[in-house]
Amino acid sequence: MPSIGLFLELAAIAIVFAGLPLFYLWKRPGYNFFQKLNWILVFMTFDLIVFGAFTRLTDSGLGCPDWPGCYGTSNPWHAIGEIQLAEASMPTGPVTVIKAWIEMIHRYLAMTVGALILIQVGFALSKLRTLGKAPLMGSLGLLLLVCVQGAFGAWTVTLKLQPIIVTIHLMLALTLLASLTAYAQQDWIDQSSSVRRLKLKPISAKLLVGAFIVLGTQIFLGAWVSTNYAVLACPDFPTCMGALWPETAWHEGFSLWRQLGLNTHGESISPVALQTIHWAHRVFATCAVLVLGLLGVSALRASNPTLSDLGRIAKLLLALLALQLLTGISNVIFQWPLVAALMHTAGSAALVFCLVRLSHWSSWNAPIHIKIAKSL
Repeated sequence: MPSIGLFLELAAIAIVFAGLPLFYLWKRPGYNFFQKLNWILVFMTFDLIVFGAFTRLTDSGLGCPDWPGCYGTSNPWHAIGEIQLAEASMPTGPVTVIKAWIEMIHRYLAMTVGALILIQVGFALSKLRTLGKAPLMGSLGLLLLVCVQGAFGAWTVTLKLQPIIVTIHLMLALTLLASLTAYAQQDWIDQSSSVRRLKLKPISAKLLVGAFIVLGTQIFLGAWVSTNYAVLACPDFPTCMGALWPETAWHEGFSLWRQLGLNTHGESISPVALQTIHWAHRVFATCAVLVLGLLGVSALRASNPTLSDLGRIAKLLLALLALQLLTGISNVIFQWPLVAALMHTAGSAALVFCLVRLSHWSSWNAPIHIKIAKSL
């Protein structure tokens, strides 16, 4: 059981880390503090997702095999003896000095995001009379979400990187990013203000919802590939093991509740199950590219000089789709290089960001703009 002292030390570290972006926000002119805080939270959460991918890809998820500290301490310096002993007994194992630091930095970043959301709650509470209840309730919802995310972070360690737990951990992180982006792009106009902004909403909400569903499914499949270490299960492209449709084992590959590297019977998971996991992600990517590409082209065609931000987001969406294709293929051809794998995860998070930003201009009554030639 972690001690009270450990929690206090970790809280102090979170306060110090949170103080850095707060000082930056205080020194920057422009938007009011609340708006700046909301957007810096989006930025910090995106960084947290990418660093979480770095932690997973460097096999550092168990760099500190306990939680929330490292061998009962707040940082690897204080646990250097235990870490070096574990590294000496198993040099290529999950615990090394470098891996311990990577894992703890990931936890520090997560605590920083939590601390900043607490500050966001406090600010929304202080502005209750002028902004109303909506910002406060939204911020409390974000606080609850980050607490649930923290719980899955703990279970990731205590359940020894069980694939479904790690996958849910990533999905919750992306949900947090989407929720923070949606929160940050709200106007939050004072109730006493007479200003009401007229917004043009030319994006089809039906198409956008479809894109969210497709992207969410594809990200889950990609996370399932990563957490089962199935990236190289199909070492060739565009075929898999030389076949256009390889041998599959769907039940074994997509049995969700099992230990890492094992099937539901406690035996080593078969290569066929791993290539099934990989193949599902690769095949569904075709659907994702078509739907998201249609959304990007539709948004680009709907943009105009008065909707320049919409045009920029649409171009970013299409560029990210191209990046995802290139990095996904590179992961196979070049045998899972770290840079390509990190960019692939970052691209997924950026796509989530783009879809949420597009919701700012969406309406259920808007048409789907599909005349591609006129948008290019």
